[in-house]
Amino acid sequence: MPQLQCTNLTIGYENLIVTKNLNFEVNKGDYLCILGHNGSGKSTLMKTLLGLLKPLSGSISTGEGLSFNEIGYLPQQTVVQKDFPASVWEVVLSGCQAQCGFRPFYNAKEKQLAQSNIEKMQLTELKNRCFRELSGGQQQRVLLARALCATKQMLLLDEPVSGLDPKVTREMYETIRRLNKKEGITIIMISHDISSALTYASHILYVDDEPFFGKREDFEKSDYLKALTSAKEENA
Repeated sequence: MPQLQCTNLTIGYENLIVTKNLNFEVNKGDYLCILGHNGSGKSTLMKTLLGLLKPLSGSISTGEGLSFNEIGYLPQQTVVQKDFPASVWEVVLSGCQAQCGFRPFYNAKEKQLAQSNIEKMQLTELKNRCFRELSGGQQQRVLLARALCATKQMLLLDEPVSGLDPKVTREMYETIRRLNKKEGITIIMISHDISSALTYASHILYVDDEPFFGKREDFEKSDYLKALTSAKEENA
């Protein structure tokens, strides 16, 4: 059974349809990249998968022991998030909130999980630094550590390398690949970076009036890639 399955999914907000007829499934260990033109509905889909928006029609189901509150999420950064006045430790530990339930404090297990993910993202020396004092790449690693506190199964990443320089971008992609390949975490990532999507992804979901879902190698042979590449060149 797939970890996540969307059937005849129509998404939008306030009854305004953004995109429809989405049918795809994600199995454990997959690396799915979501591509599409600006305004095609990629971020709306991500919010719908997280339960922040309700589907207008169709269904979303989980399997393989995955529940919706066990999905880690790394959103696009906003100016407010970048200027967040908290320490690295506080930001990462906040990723354990869903596990606390009605408890007003974090227990030893949750603190150990936060510490483990700080070490995994090579943030130990920055643990007590203020989040807003960090570079863009360091902030993204902190937010990824926070997302990992919520899951050992699936990460949803919305443009995780946006605004990063080429070197830090490569490092972030390699970190995500390591989490996928070595730790078996399923990745669902929105990206505008076609070449990197074709380098790292196992599957592609192209959100359009006529969506495509399939293996990366099938997308590479399709007219969808040609159309997306042409549009990108025209807007360059």
